[in-house]
Amino acid sequence: MTSSRFSIAVPLAAFFAIWVPFGSASAKDFTFSEKANPRLAKKFSMPVYFALPSSTRAKLKGDFPTTDILVDFKHPDAMTSGSDAGLRVIEARRAGLSQRLAKSGIIQTGDLLLTFRPEWGGAGAYPNVQMGISHTGVAYVKDGKVHNIDNPLNEEYHGRGMRSDLTSSHYKDAKFLHVVRPRGLTEKERSNIVAWAKRLNSNARKIYPAELKFNDDYNAPKYKRRRALGFVKHLAEIALGQKPSGTLDLYCSEFAWSLLALRGCDPETTAGDFKGSRVPSCVKIVMDPMDPTGNNISRPSRRSYMGLVDGPLTVIDQLKISRDEKSKLLQSVFVENPAQIRKMSEGHRKVATSMQPKFERLQNYYLGVKGGTVARLKARLTRATFNASVPENYSPTSFLLNTLLPVDNSNRTMDYVATIAID
Repeated sequence: MTSSRFSIAVPLAAFFAIWVPFGSASAKDFTFSEKANPRLAKKFSMPVYFALPSSTRAKLKGDFPTTDILVDFKHPDAMTSGSDAGLRVIEARRAGLSQRLAKSGIIQTGDLLLTFRPEWGGAGAYPNVQMGISHTGVAYVKDGKVHNIDNPLNEEYHGRGMRSDLTSSHYKDAKFLHVVRPRGLTEKERSNIVAWAKRLNSNARKIYPAELKFNDDYNAPKYKRRRALGFVKHLAEIALGQKPSGTLDLYCSEFAWSLLALRGCDPETTAGDFKGSRVPSCVKIVMDPMDPTGNNISRPSRRSYMGLVDGPLTVIDQLKISRDEKSKLLQSVFVENPAQIRKMSEGHRKVATSMQPKFERLQNYYLGVKGGTVARLKARLTRATFNASVPENYSPTSFLLNTLLPVDNSNRTMDYVATIAID
């Protein structure tokens, strides 16, 4: 979306010449192509710390029935060092996108749709730490289409007549979408998500903004550790038409996090449970909110955790390059590039410029977390300052960051599915 400290916020001619053309229906899987890779590198034109190691990836069944192009992209800077950072790419035409995604089965109900802006790469500390992610929505499959449910709950994000089929002005503007999947969703939980999404969508004009509003302060999450999830209950009451007192304001990723927390609640059978004073037991968090900085780099273990600003640091740490090369790359995260900033929208450009001085302080943390004694001390002080001043949060980037934890980490609840590149 738009503001605040933690929104944590090619021509086709060559394509047709080297790849299977759109419209050729067959069972496909994500495969690497030496011919396609340079073209995709140009299309994304992003720093290597926006790429993702293979450990982030969800296990997929393969043999997807689709006319879209499925590519295993490897970032050139990772390939030169023998590293595996890249993206699974779905190259797709915009027309008929929601139908094809549903038919292929690649996208499932409960998947998170993260608006990804690779052009942010290299613009400055704030957009780099965000890994180019500006918004979060939730996907659900209904009537042969992939639908989206987002906050703001309006036509800008859901389209004319609240069609919610990725045809709104927001999704028409979005050229890239990361898809992240919560682990272990059952069919019943997916059915519940669809039911909640349908209720919110069908009553959107009554609900938004009278009962549910958009909160543009990403540094003011409703979540508080060791407190009941009353705001999730409030969202359910709104969806159920129970007319709770007061207005609930949620930013995009907070709305998505809250909706997924209702996955265990069937709105038909648990509606009465939300009329009481307590939060029903069916409400369960889908992912622990994150501190600004984590300890997965400094103290890796099966219980280590990721921080909101740890994305580029984690990707760079896993690259097979020398310490000096890593140091230079880590420093580059904090360099402001006016030419790249000009590629951002006016609103995001203002945020990036205003946040640059604040985020530059993280450089001591990035450079020192695995450095010598003095460097580590500086890193610890920077880390302590940030963690004390910023609350635990679930920024749009946080869902992707969770996938960067080791596969067997007890705090990992998300997997990266793919990145949709829309032409």
